Amino acid sequence: MDLQQKLSHLFNLNYDIVAEYLVKRLREYIAESGKKGGIVGVSGGIDSAVVATLLSRATHNYFFLLLPSSSTPARDVQDALELTEMLGGRDKREVVEIDGIVREVGSRVKSEDPLVLGNAKARIRMTLLYAFAQKLDYLVIGTGDKSEILLGYFTKYGDGGVDVLPIGDLYKTQVRLLGRHLGVPEKIVTKPSSPALWEGQTAEGELGLSYEVADAILYSRFEEMKGPEEVAKELGVDISLVRRVDELVMRSQHKRLPPEIFRLSGRAINSDWRYPRAWA
Repeated sequence: MDLQQKLSHLFNLNYDIVAEYLVKRLREYIAESGKKGGIVGVSGGIDSAVVATLLSRATHNYFFLLLPSSSTPARDVQDALELTEMLGGRDKREVVEIDGIVREVGSRVKSEDPLVLGNAKARIRMTLLYAFAQKLDYLVIGTGDKSEILLGYFTKYGDGGVDVLPIGDLYKTQVRLLGRHLGVPEKIVTKPSSPALWEGQTAEGELGLSYEVADAILYSRFEEMKGPEEVAKELGVDISLVRRVDELVMRSQHKRLPPEIFRLSGRAINSDWRYPRAWA
């Protein structure tokens, strides 16, 4: 099975069933939480477009927050505005420019490092989303997909700071197809992914490989449990790419876990403590 065959296997989902299930689970999750609805940060990219669409189908109580900065491409803002309007959210959205807050953070830490300020932007957005969510008594609905979560391509306590991740079990390539199925505008479906934390940033440029290759490797390594050499040979890719994906997954494990609690008692909270999903 080569790369294209592997991707065809990945793409082979019934997107009617996937969409129906995600809408239903999102509706149930909001109800079980005791909250009134959900809020999502809409960036103009495919992930947030899909989640916004699912949320608008799951409940009438939704809110869209657009949080652009100077590094946000103008077309992303326009695409986000058009999408939220298409979803009937003209009166259920707000645009909050975050540059003033970012400048204040930069002055306080005395840094103009793009990485420092870029991650600050993600955490500022998380703070604003939760502030709006608390005001509305809503949940923060996350937009991370399986590719980003496995590769660690998100900011800890930034875009990773959410209440639920509806598309967290779909790879980026699958999310694009789900978006097309849901009627997300094609210009968003095909747009190169970027958190736009600094000017010119693209996800694939920073990762050093395309999402098609990354998804095929991730699926082969961590779902089919094949070895690096076998995956490289099967997909026809250089072994260095497989090892790079492995390294990204291993290095980012701390992002996918709650903070470690050092055990002193007979029953520490993390791995020893299990709560039922529903108390009923």
